[in-house]
Amino acid sequence: MSALEFRLGCNRLGRLVLTTPDGQTHEDVVPVRAFPIAAPDQGIALLSADGHELVWIEHLDGLPAETRSLVEAALASREFMPEILRIDKVSAFATPSTWQVTTDRGATRLILRGEEDIHRLPGGVLLIADSHGVQFLIRDPARLDRHSRKLLDRFL
Repeated sequence: MSALEFRLGCNRLGRLVLTTPDGQTHEDVVPVRAFPIAAPDQGIALLSADGHELVWIEHLDGLPAETRSLVEAALASREFMPEILRIDKVSAFATPSTWQVTTDRGATRLILRGEEDIHRLPGGVLLIADSHGVQFLIRDPARLDRHSRKLLDRFL
């Protein structure tokens, strides 16, 4: 089913409801990005509550504005991945260590359990998992300020 053959709305609880051309409705639909970091606006699946793909959306730009807004809002509430803009301080260069960072969502702390919790992704992107399971993103380590790069290099 293409992205233009369905209707998407919200029920009174604010959850997504998908209506297919044959009139079937699916409650609690969940949008999932295929490539959340490399191509966040491309390849989005609308999954049923039991995890089955109902609709494949090639690109968010292909959706009507209202539908796109619903999908983007659902994705934003589902995905919580602050982007680290600056590493202000680390408690120690041995792990576990506490990092004070500035993210696109404000200042916070994370606890790095070990260097293995820093994952390198294609394109130089770094994904850092803290001890509470929150994923932090460094989109381009080379664009960090000198102080932040120096601290980060000690863990890479």
